[in-house]
Amino acid sequence: MSQDNQTLKQRREKAEALEAQGVNLYSNSFKPENSIAELLPRGKSLQAQEKEPGSSSYSVAGRIITMRKFGKAAFCHITDKTGSIQIYLKKDTLGDETFSAFKKWDVGDIVGISGTLFKTKVGELSLAAAEITMISKSLRPLPEKWHGLTDVETRYRQRYVDLIVTPESRETFRKRVKIIKLIREYLDDRDFMEVETPMMQPVPGGATAKPFTTYHNALDMDLYLRIAPELYLKRLLVGGFERVFEINRNFRNEGLSTRHNPEFTMLEFYQAYATYEDMMALTEEMISSICHKIHGTTQISYQGTEVNLAPPWKRLTMDEALVEVAGIDRDILEDDTKILALAKAKGIQLEDKAGPGKAKTELFELLVEEKLIDPTFITSYPTEISPLARRNDKNPAVTDRFELFITGRELANAFSELNDPRDQLQRFEKQIADRGDDEEIHPELDRDYIRALEYGMPSAAGEGIGIDRLVMLLTDAPSIRDVILFPHLKPETSSQESIRREFP
Repeated sequence: MSQDNQTLKQRREKAEALEAQGVNLYSNSFKPENSIAELLPRGKSLQAQEKEPGSSSYSVAGRIITMRKFGKAAFCHITDKTGSIQIYLKKDTLGDETFSAFKKWDVGDIVGISGTLFKTKVGELSLAAAEITMISKSLRPLPEKWHGLTDVETRYRQRYVDLIVTPESRETFRKRVKIIKLIREYLDDRDFMEVETPMMQPVPGGATAKPFTTYHNALDMDLYLRIAPELYLKRLLVGGFERVFEINRNFRNEGLSTRHNPEFTMLEFYQAYATYEDMMALTEEMISSICHKIHGTTQISYQGTEVNLAPPWKRLTMDEALVEVAGIDRDILEDDTKILALAKAKGIQLEDKAGPGKAKTELFELLVEEKLIDPTFITSYPTEISPLARRNDKNPAVTDRFELFITGRELANAFSELNDPRDQLQRFEKQIADRGDDEEIHPELDRDYIRALEYGMPSAAGEGIGIDRLVMLLTDAPSIRDVILFPHLKPETSSQESIRREFP
């Protein structure tokens, strides 16, 4: 028998012994009246070996994280969501039966303690237990205290253990919640209305990506988990809701990486009578203000690289970026044949029908993107690769669109919206005609969306911001899996077999 299985066997035997003594291993009667954080300030004025004056008694609940047992006394530390405190347990106080049962308890058990405050000889604030209650017996040992959960994949796969033993991980997800709350407050203060749009859609649209497919039995039809909420949010602009936003999940049937999870969280917001330039101003103000509220500064470090989020942020057209950052001669950019040839010379595989706009975009992703560390808006994306964006009035070869890059990663995508149903229909039809074997382009266009535009959509601008990537930036997380509570992973075949052996 392996050491792990031996430990599990011993813990289960302990549990059975406790039950034989009449201990309820999963009690539901203890209700803590205090958090640990409430107790900590009360001990500041106490001296070593001094009890809190008066007869105040406190009750807390938490998980045992350390334990030291002696003959007639014991010490343990418990944690709740607010902090940690030492517990002092004495046989004379608890009684023989209760203290004897406690000595069979383990690190990892969730317990309830009632008692009084004092400071030990070394000046540590402690709670002298008058009563103890087992709330939940831990049948599996926690990772060794000083090493924690060091295996990265196990941290992602068993997030529940990661959260128990890794304070930094708990703090990351607390910050994630705060960041999303601050986004909601920012948009709410500017009269944006939060809405919910369908997760299952008859025609996937609003982005270029391979969707997940499902089937609805009663309707006898295929449905697709949404790749973006965009076309539904713009239907709401048609309906008269002039400022809308949604924070919710998108699903894209793509690979896994430090930047990609097939299920991820997006913020999308749309504003009538606005342009992509308005979106740039809003974005840099919103993100920089959130950063300041989280960190107290707009100067942060991401994976050892200093990043300045203070406005104003740099703005470059795609052509300017290819010249300034990639060093491509402007004459090449202005010659369709030469730019296509350069892309192929760089090893970029282009479809036969791909034009110069596609070649420029691929060159940008290859040669420029990872070099944009401080916030940079890249504007004037080719119309060829922007089927939902409004053409620029002066140069119809490009659109009024930007993408935001920070630390070499795309964080946001926005544009002045195309609201001409005739132009939109032509672009959809061309995109489908040119799709070839590209599974990221759906072969059916959303005719109801065209119908909605024919009723008239106001001039507008919209934007999508990747929440997971924003949280990565603001928590210094190296992987998207560090900011998603339960990221998708390959099946743990060997571990599942182990679990089946443990629970036949």
